[in-house]
Amino acid sequence: MSGNEQTIPSLVIFDCDGVLVDSEPLSLACLTAGLNRIGVDIDLDTVRNRFAGTSMVSIMGHIERDYGITAPAGFVDEVKAETLATFDRELQAMRGVAEAVQALDLPVCVASSSDPVRLRHSLTLTGLLPLFSGNVFSSAQVARGKPFPDLFLFAAAQMGAEPASCLVIEDSVPGVTAAVAAGMRVVGFTGGGHWGHDPAGADLSRAGAASIFSDYSNLSKIITS
Repeated sequence: MSGNEQTIPSLVIFDCDGVLVDSEPLSLACLTAGLNRIGVDIDLDTVRNRFAGTSMVSIMGHIERDYGITAPAGFVDEVKAETLATFDRELQAMRGVAEAVQALDLPVCVASSSDPVRLRHSLTLTGLLPLFSGNVFSSAQVARGKPFPDLFLFAAAQMGAEPASCLVIEDSVPGVTAAVAAGMRVVGFTGGGHWGHDPAGADLSRAGAASIFSDYSNLSKIITS
């Protein structure tokens, strides 16, 4: 077996938000506006730094602990509805991602912190859902979301892949942390609209990403490097 063959993964696991679809600028803005409405003094940069890549359950737990504010009944559903409405108007797939995924001669799946409704809505809107043949997994299916490894381990088990042979593509520190904890190789993607602050992906590298890329024309090289 050649060295190149040894590096080819048996499964490529894609995060969704900020990796497949350029949703993070939209969803983080909706979340920030919603939190401000209920009295949380927080700005968009702080929301991005602290909460990108994490589930709403985790986010609301942090808000209650750190800000002493309990969201009113219906708040989460309201923010989700506003986010989906914004997606309907503005959501786009990442440039070149459809072609890059289609070109892979490897099993692929999605593992996202988004709830199942938002996840499938995003992939359907952007035309990406058929590329994954129904292999789309949500943190709602496991006990603990990112940064814990549960979701990635669940996805690998569902796909019949050993964790050590998987490659994860992530855009957030919690996601990279989760992949590392799952014993998987992970690369960081910084091509999303929310990565203007750190295009080199220094935070992702510090969290354990093996490499960083921002253009899907480089995906095949990244996978075999």
